[in-house]
Amino acid sequence: MCTSQKKSDKKQSDFFRKSLSSPPYPYQKREEVFSYGDISSQIKIISRGKNKSAVAASAYRSGEKIKNEYDGVVHDFTRKGGIAHTEILLPQNASEEFSNRSVLWNSVEKIEKSKNSQLAREIEIALPKELSREKQINLVREYVKENFVKVGMCADIALHDKNDGNPHAHILLTMRPLNEDKTWGAKSKKEYILDENGEKVKLR
Repeated sequence: MCTSQKKSDKKQSDFFRKSLSSPPYPYQKREEVFSYGDISSQIKIISRGKNKSAVAASAYRSGEKIKNEYDGVVHDFTRKGGIAHTEILLPQNASEEFSNRSVLWNSVEKIEKSKNSQLAREIEIALPKELSREKQINLVREYVKENFVKVGMCADIALHDKNDGNPHAHILLTMRPLNEDKTWGAKSKKEYILDENGEKVKLR
């Protein structure tokens, strides 16, 4: 690999690690956009109060057929095209069963009792189309491991590419911490961002 290509790859990787590491976990604003050239990231909440479900979101983004055990609805997106790659990354104290997205998100739906429950965070990242598919996957995987899995989140990743010049990744993240016995813990009422030194700064 030439020197200029190495510098380009490092620059893009540094962007993911530094520019996006502050607000996503945890964050205060429900939706926020960051840009760097042609790269952008959008963050939002999947909420039952807005008639959304984590199961439906995962099925659509992964192109799978999953039944939501909370309401009995089957979400079938097996005919959806443009899905280039999917995977689930788990923290050490997560159950191995969560590597199955049906098990993971139905577990989330089950633990959330309220009709207004916030079920998942979603981050959508526009990927550099100049990178090979392997490099795109590695870039997202590194970013997710470092910023989310490392702090206890389960991450459901789906890369979409319809060959229209807009490759992007959807990342669904769990909102509850996991206890040592692999059960779901309570949601934190405190929210933070990270300062330039990587230290937590309390938002409220």
